[in-house]
Amino acid sequence: MGSVAGAVFKMLLLLSTQNWNRVEAGNSYDCDEPLVSALPQASFSSSSELSSSHGPGFARLNRRDGAGGWSPLVSNKYQWLQIDLGERMEVTSVATQGGYGSSNWVTSYLLMFSDSGRNWKQYRQEDSIWGFSGNANADSVVYYRLQPSVKARFLRFIPLEWNPKGRIGLRIEVFGCAYRSVVIDLDGRSFLLYRFDQNSLSPIRDIISLKFKTMESDGILLHRAGPVGDHITLELRRGKLFLLINSGEARLTSSSTPINLTLGSLLDDQHWHSVLIQRLGKQVNFTVDEHRRHFHAQGEFNDLDLDDEISFGGISAPAKSVSLPYRYFHGCLENLFYNGVDIIGLAKQHSPQIITMGNTSFSCSQPQSMPLTFLSTRSYLVLPESSKEEAISVSFQFRTWNKAGLLLFSELQLVSGGLLLLLSDGKLKVNLHQPGKSPSDITAGAGLDDGQWHSVLVSAKRNHLSVAVDDHTSPASPWLGPEQVNSGGIFYFGGCPDKGFGSKCKSPLGGFQGCMRLISINDKMVDLIAVQQGSLGNFSDLQIDSCGISDRCLPNSCEHGGECSQSWSTFHCNCTNTGYTGATCHSSVYEQSCEAYKHQGNASGFYYIDSDGSGPLRPFLLYCNMSETAWTVIQHNGSDLMRVRNTHSENVHTGVFEYVASMEQLQASINRAEHCQQELVYYCKKSRLVNQQDGSPRSWWVGRTNEAQTYWGGSFPVPQKCTCGLEGNCIDAQYHCNCDADRNEWTNDTGFLSYKEHLPVTKIVITDTGRPHSEAAYKLGPLLCRGDRPFWNAASFNTEASYLHFPTFRGELSADVSFFFKTTALSGVFLENLGITDFIRVELRSPTAVTFSFDVGNGPFELSVHSPTHFNDNQWHHVRVERNMKEASLQVDELPPKIQAAPTDGHVLLQLNSQLFVGGTATRQRGFLGCIRSLQLNGMTLDLEERATVTPGVQPGCRGHCGSYGKLCRHGGKCREKPSGFFCDCSSSAYAGPFCSKEISAYFGSGSSVIYNFQENYSLSKNSSLHAASFHGDMKLSREIIKFSFRTTRAPSLLLYMSSFYKEYLSVIIAKNGSLQIRYKLNKYHEPDVVSFDFKSMADGQLHHVKINREEGMVFVEIDENTRRQTYLSSGTEFSAVKSLVLGRMLEYSDIDQETALAAAHGHVTESSCVAPAGTDATSRERTHSFADHSGTMDDREPLTHAIKSDSAVIGGLIAVVIFILLCVSAIAVRIYQQKRLYKRNEAKRSENVDSAEAVLKSEIHIQNAVGENQKEYFF
Repeated sequence: MGSVAGAVFKMLLLLSTQNWNRVEAGNSYDCDEPLVSALPQASFSSSSELSSSHGPGFARLNRRDGAGGWSPLVSNKYQWLQIDLGERMEVTSVATQGGYGSSNWVTSYLLMFSDSGRNWKQYRQEDSIWGFSGNANADSVVYYRLQPSVKARFLRFIPLEWNPKGRIGLRIEVFGCAYRSVVIDLDGRSFLLYRFDQNSLSPIRDIISLKFKTMESDGILLHRAGPVGDHITLELRRGKLFLLINSGEARLTSSSTPINLTLGSLLDDQHWHSVLIQRLGKQVNFTVDEHRRHFHAQGEFNDLDLDDEISFGGISAPAKSVSLPYRYFHGCLENLFYNGVDIIGLAKQHSPQIITMGNTSFSCSQPQSMPLTFLSTRSYLVLPESSKEEAISVSFQFRTWNKAGLLLFSELQLVSGGLLLLLSDGKLKVNLHQPGKSPSDITAGAGLDDGQWHSVLVSAKRNHLSVAVDDHTSPASPWLGPEQVNSGGIFYFGGCPDKGFGSKCKSPLGGFQGCMRLISINDKMVDLIAVQQGSLGNFSDLQIDSCGISDRCLPNSCEHGGECSQSWSTFHCNCTNTGYTGATCHSSVYEQSCEAYKHQGNASGFYYIDSDGSGPLRPFLLYCNMSETAWTVIQHNGSDLMRVRNTHSENVHTGVFEYVASMEQLQASINRAEHCQQELVYYCKKSRLVNQQDGSPRSWWVGRTNEAQTYWGGSFPVPQKCTCGLEGNCIDAQYHCNCDADRNEWTNDTGFLSYKEHLPVTKIVITDTGRPHSEAAYKLGPLLCRGDRPFWNAASFNTEASYLHFPTFRGELSADVSFFFKTTALSGVFLENLGITDFIRVELRSPTAVTFSFDVGNGPFELSVHSPTHFNDNQWHHVRVERNMKEASLQVDELPPKIQAAPTDGHVLLQLNSQLFVGGTATRQRGFLGCIRSLQLNGMTLDLEERATVTPGVQPGCRGHCGSYGKLCRHGGKCREKPSGFFCDCSSSAYAGPFCSKEISAYFGSGSSVIYNFQENYSLSKNSSLHAASFHGDMKLSREIIKFSFRTTRAPSLLLYMSSFYKEYLSVIIAKNGSLQIRYKLNKYHEPDVVSFDFKSMADGQLHHVKINREEGMVFVEIDENTRRQTYLSSGTEFSAVKSLVLGRMLEYSDIDQETALAAAHGHVTESSCVAPAGTDATSRERTHSFADHSGTMDDREPLTHAIKSDSAVIGGLIAVVIFILLCVSAIAVRIYQQKRLYKRNEAKRSENVDSAEAVLKSEIHIQNAVGENQKEYFF
């Protein structure tokens, strides 16, 4: 929906909500009038009174009549003060006061309300808060604003706690205004049908508001259907409301799916519930009481095809509705408005637009049942049997969330034992317990812990026992014995009294927590009013005339798709397969970037990434390439080369790229990265990127901003520019891109796109391949991102008075804080945020303790993690804090976490209003000295560096990472600092990789060698010079760079030997005296040139680094990066017909000088604890590999890899102690030059045939890849 439509929708919702609130408030804006002061004495009642001067009529606020307030005869939690307002009123606030001039006051209380004086409901401040805090003395007044307000006639105040040095004393006032309403009572067989002028209503807009109350769990509240299957239905199912909106298009197209929204729970409690439905096109708002859901429909939902009638309470024409079973609504509707029309008002006026079906009345009938609430497992109700009967019959209804508990126990006469009715694992079990006999069980029902009302009937007659659950009777079970059994006369419901009362009651599974109603013994309904007044039976910890059940999974406090389950007192979250953990599935189990995985010491591989941590985005799988920098590799579905022909402005080619992550996930990953890039390979032949006449693009690509981009790989975001245009080297200087030259030959505009705001590429559009011989081809690489800016975002706090401040932290229901710190200070506050009374604080309490303190209204709590070692060791330490509705936790590094469970039915909202202080407090005391890094609140990173640049006493960044992460560098690798992080320098190690853990060396035993053939050794005739020239004349090297490292204790030794077919060679040896010699012989008729290093013995067992760089006749040699020598060769300037490279022992000694021959005879021998197995023939260790195989690229051969794998006797699996690194630049370049020349000779023939263009393109790409080889190092 566009912005204009969205704004209109918001305005309509606002207006409709205001109108709805006006109806609820009785069109009154000023709703704070005192309602109690003018009431007559008869409007006040109570459970008891201490004396006539302490009666309920004296409970008016600020009055001194009588004894100055109400006080009951006995101060306990079963006392109450009740107010009858005369009619339903809207109550917006309450006020309390103690007894005048006394020590009697209430410190906490419950507020209950009712329409009839029966079936009371408790008012809740928050979803889990039942009680109000009261007074601290007798005369001060404590006010509470009720949000939401209460619409009721009767109010009841129930004291929970009072002054321990006095007794209950109370004076009250309530404030509000008159509440006007129009109601209708539907008996379950009746409904209203409203018919209207179709033209007077908008087909895309509906606003429906109503209130309802019922004791039934199922029923249709409203239904409007159309001729082709479109319909809107609001239905009550199992105490929940379901809003169903279906378009007929949903059956025909996959893009249109019906709307099915669910809200509310336990709505069959015979109390009023409000509903608001707002629909504007595809936007739907659904509100039930204080809970709201918003939905944006897909497909064709703008214009529903509906009939010009709507029914309330039932369905007028079932054939037009969805084929679902339904029940008529049985209950009351109030203030029912459909698009501003008062439906009940029209019905009362007998409007012809309203058709009333069945029996209805315009007053709301009141329920006759009286529920009980068993508040704890210690609750019980004891009832006597009214008369002795030969049969036992007990029936009742119950509802609960608990899986187990005692429902009923009855002693038996004539036989010693008892009858137990248990709830076990959500099933009902009837157990006959007789000493000395095995128990007899009957099991009935299942899933009875679902919060719904369930009916139970247990009957025993003569020697048979039966049970019925929800009118399903289980087969009768015979008693174990012929005795006729009568009741012992006492029934225990919900639990058993303490043993001190002499009861034989047994409760093996504990007491029952839940509600009961309609209790009947031997077909006689129990008078619970008499029980409440103490004239019948006995009870403990009961709430009479109220069902206090609540749905703790509404709203669902389990985050990220966690499944919520509950018991009577708490809820549980199942986080399986969500990727999150914790009590509410709040914290991600995955890291936020490849950089974070790398700094845990992980190698390259596939990892799940959660870019926003505990935020709403889900984790996704990607590849992490761990090099000096961690690269994130995100793939898509278009990695193959795509060729495009026959396109024009009316027939465009559109390539769409779908990634393994959503656009929101990709954006979060890109935003975290330091740099991102994506290679777009674009080839063209007679296919232009720009229309030169008007400058309009002929081809373009689209990024995540959904805007067409006309710059191409390697260019900055300058429209219609390519790399060659910026560098000034396009094949036609008058154009900014190679493709715009419009040549009948393949060219390309290829490069990396690196402007993060435009990445990733989501689409490419090509329009100019419709002319003869015109073609284009493209290939999009994966999205590559490196680094993690938030991970290294840090600030250094230099004074105790310095701090950074940020906006107030918003984490009312769930809050997590994580960061790294390092310090040498003894203590200091990491962060603090205050409210009026609430607060959070994380601090270094001592060198060995980190503490998390907080208060959400239940009093301050404190968690501390203590360490056996000091935290102020100037090393990075990781802190993670979490607080949610169930618990608070603190973890530091890998130490065991500390967890504090939240109090049951306590405050849960963390309400803060000050700024968030980082590194200090608002009082500038106990400030932190040191570094804080990667500070995240609920997955969002705070930019410490940006704020530190403008804050005195705080500096951006923090160096010294090697102190904490240097241990990741292995095998002698050195940790080197970077501005953001570190890297491992492996140059002095025989290993490579991000942590110097990848072995790149080989061990050469005595007589071992590896030979690399640059060209095949052809058998030549006697007239060999001619043949040699024809086969090898092009292979001439005028320069080479050779790098390697070695370690040995043997002299003489041959380290490296490179030969040619013309008896020219290069040898690197350790002479007999331990000196290192580089011997060049570039002319077979000359003696070799020798560069000797004899300043020390190189056979000393230490690792030495050698670098040789020859440019024609000049040779530069560097030893161990500190000894350098330059010399000029007299023997020649070129290697002719390079033949092979030998590492280790040589097998042929002809045509080499004496020193080289002496070293070659011994080979290269390394002292090592790993030696070749005994009996291995030295000659069998020779391995020969060729660079002249034309079947593939250089990468296909991997000579050393195969050599090591195939020589398990000598090289494979040995300790890596030697590195040989050779960069064969010139030799490879010669071969590439030959391939290029061959391509140029044949290109004219290839271009004549359009069908062979793919072969040309593949050859071009192959050659381009081959050119890339000259930038690679080969590791031997």
